[in-house]
Amino acid sequence: MKISIIIPVYNAEKYLKRCVNSVLTSLKNTDGEILLIDNNSKDNSLKLIKQLAKENAKIRAEQCKIQGAAAVRNYGARLAKGDYIWFIDADDYISEDAISKLLDLAKQKSADIVMFGAERETPSGEKSYMSAVDMNDANYKSRFVRYGMGPWQLLIKRAWWKQNNLSFKEGIIHEDMELMSSLILYTDNYASIDEPLYHYFYNPDSVLHKKNFNPNIFDIFPALEGLYTRFKEAKATKKYHDELEWFFIWNLLIDSARDFAQFKEGRPGFAQSRALLKKYFPNWRKNKFFKQRGLRSKIKILYNYLRNR
Repeated sequence: MKISIIIPVYNAEKYLKRCVNSVLTSLKNTDGEILLIDNNSKDNSLKLIKQLAKENAKIRAEQCKIQGAAAVRNYGARLAKGDYIWFIDADDYISEDAISKLLDLAKQKSADIVMFGAERETPSGEKSYMSAVDMNDANYKSRFVRYGMGPWQLLIKRAWWKQNNLSFKEGIIHEDMELMSSLILYTDNYASIDEPLYHYFYNPDSVLHKKNFNPNIFDIFPALEGLYTRFKEAKATKKYHDELEWFFIWNLLIDSARDFAQFKEGRPGFAQSRALLKKYFPNWRKNKFFKQRGLRSKIKILYNYLRNR
């Protein structure tokens, strides 16, 4: 079997058919499977999964009782039978020729991981593009570490994934951050295609986009510590010092800072960010990627670092 598409499903009945139909269309002449894995949904997702599995032999209906996308993806990777695995979110969809293009390139380059472009779309219809890290760039590993892609932006060779004992950190919502940027440490067989093969839908009801305070926003801290540990175990913290440092700066002082500022309960996150930076990167202001930012961006980053002291 060439490919296993792993789709965690949690309260996704509104989007699931669109997602599955796009995968089935892309799979049309390919030997592959779709693992639809329910994760304790409260809506009719499980019923829909079972119905879809009855209608098409390429679809497998599964259940994972351990809560969280990380547990579901790990479970799916263990169940998968394909040569390659692709983690897809249930509220997104893929292009018609995505699977054939990715498998062809993976075979041509003997790649362990293949990265591709993605188009983001908001409920209002606004679109933006996430490019792939160019495999022809002499510094592609540096950019890969700094990139922060989601699991859905990579095709992964299953044997390589298993050989390196890779998995997502369970019990946190930033499970992909703890893992994804470290993947390049385990291979030189990387390939990319800079086309929008994936269509990411900004779902306002998803775990990461809740309108009310979610204490799991503080999961950013164990996620980043876990990522640093992976680089330390690979003896790569010195080689990728600047990249890791910038990754911490971006995720703590730009991205997560928005969540900390939005809710009163989130304000302690600013002090925790300072503490984490002092622990791993006390001289972060000298970071070369920080120095390349414009004045307005630098001021914003410094402001978030000093906030709520």
